[in-house]
Amino acid sequence: MTADRTGAVAPVTYVGAGVDTEAGDRAVELMKEWVAKTRRPEVVGGLGGFAGLFDVSALKTYRRPLLATSTDGVGTKVQIAQRLDIHHTIGFDLVGMVVDDIVVVGAEPLFMTDYIACGSVVPERIAAVVRGIAEACVSAGCALAGGETAEHPGLLAPGEYDVAGAVTGVVEADDVLGPERVRSGDVLVAMASSGLHSNGYSLVRRVLEVSGLGLEQHVDELGRTIGEELLEPTRVYAQDVLDLVRGGRGDGIDVHAVSHVTGGGLAANLARVLPRGLEAVVDRSTWTPGPVFGLVRRLGAVPLDDLERTLNLGVGMIAVVSPDSADAAVARLTARGLPSWVLGSVGPADGSRQDGDVTQGAKGVDGGAVRMVGVQAV
Repeated sequence: MTADRTGAVAPVTYVGAGVDTEAGDRAVELMKEWVAKTRRPEVVGGLGGFAGLFDVSALKTYRRPLLATSTDGVGTKVQIAQRLDIHHTIGFDLVGMVVDDIVVVGAEPLFMTDYIACGSVVPERIAAVVRGIAEACVSAGCALAGGETAEHPGLLAPGEYDVAGAVTGVVEADDVLGPERVRSGDVLVAMASSGLHSNGYSLVRRVLEVSGLGLEQHVDELGRTIGEELLEPTRVYAQDVLDLVRGGRGDGIDVHAVSHVTGGGLAANLARVLPRGLEAVVDRSTWTPGPVFGLVRRLGAVPLDDLERTLNLGVGMIAVVSPDSADAAVARLTARGLPSWVLGSVGPADGSRQDGDVTQGAKGVDGGAVRMVGVQAV
């Protein structure tokens, strides 16, 4: 509390405390156009209400609809966006992290909500973040039904923000994908990542720190600056996976499980969708990771096992399909413009193999094992 020479206390206002509600209102006006693009026919009402409404009467056609939900954030990748003052791509990272976590069980994403916490509301910056979220929702076939922008002066610096979101989807109970469907002899089909996606940025930022390279530095092997590479948006797989699962049935494609390769790397996430008693063998020689992965390894002298436990190494999704579906699955995904290939296969975990690096279960799931074999050029 402050006082002038007469002892009178100067008035304290909300704006003076660091919260500008008018700026928040301007941000909402700027984002309306982008949110409107995500609208599905089931959305009831518009932007600005206390709650987003979604008409679920369409679910009456389901025999036993199961709701699927996931929540996540983008992690320290937002710091790169803030340092470069580029904010319209980070929304793809958010949507990819939450939407593709429910797609792996075969769920169609219905609607999403977002939460942006910032030190100071800059309407244009908030609108740019929401623009990216909305564009990614459109690509995923998902409505952006609501959200919140919160100003936290003193907790976050004026130029800082963080984003999080949650999604709700639906899947027929009989169609849920997962470990119960996986069988010995199944084949692993990999779907390429667009780069680092949104995991492992604490490692990447530390590598840049010790290497002394700046975000604005051009790297020939990347064909662009480091900052541009690090802000490459996460690929959103929702419609590709749903097409493979649903549309692929007409082509005889039988998908048993899908794994989203996020934090923890390929082996740990694949192990989560395998039942006990089975082992997936992943052949590293079947693909070459993009140059950014090798760059991170060399600049930081990062051990290969640490790299594999942290980054996706070029694989963003893995479908576990029946053996007679593999070629058709690769062809269907490739036709959609998504590079795909056979990554390995599933067999009994009988302990007869002694080669490779084995991951047994992961992230609290007491599931199957993943054996990484072969040599990779990274």
